Amino acid sequence: MNAYQTIKGSIQKITRGVSYVGMFLLIPMMLLISTEVTTRFLWNRPIPGTLELSSYMLSIFVLLGIAYTQQAKGHVRVTMLTTRLPRRVRLSLDMLTTLLSIFIIAILAWQGWVVGIEETEVSDMLRLSIKPFKLLVAVGGFLLVLELILDLVDSGLEFVRNDA
Repeated sequence: MNAYQTIKGSIQKITRGVSYVGMFLLIPMMLLISTEVTTRFLWNRPIPGTLELSSYMLSIFVLLGIAYTQQAKGHVRVTMLTTRLPRRVRLSLDMLTTLLSIFIIAILAWQGWVVGIEETEVSDMLRLSIKPFKLLVAVGGFLLVLELILDLVDSGLEFVRNDA
């Protein structure tokens, strides 16, 4: 059990660190958009590439933060019906939905990697390579799968403890 806690702590620390990178990009994105709106309004001189750059920064923010959102249990859950079920049935449903989520997100991460590796396009205005942004789908998906596996193990351990 101690080894599991060490692995869990390491994965969660990596997830938090990666999400901090995404969070840090909110500041320059906010400044860029604010400056662009101001220059467009006051002098009718927009900053070229602002929309493109802000959309890439937003994708980084979302993809690097999705696993941390799972860790913090921040994703939307509808528990209106499941809260009325017995604890063992609720844990079983949690494990089933987590397994399905792992399957779907693993396919997403795998295909994100395949598509990202083959990517050769550049953006229209700034001529930035799109490859790193497409590879972030694989990185975010992989971290989300790790967090989902931790949730699955935690639910399984709670199910077993509840059984005893």
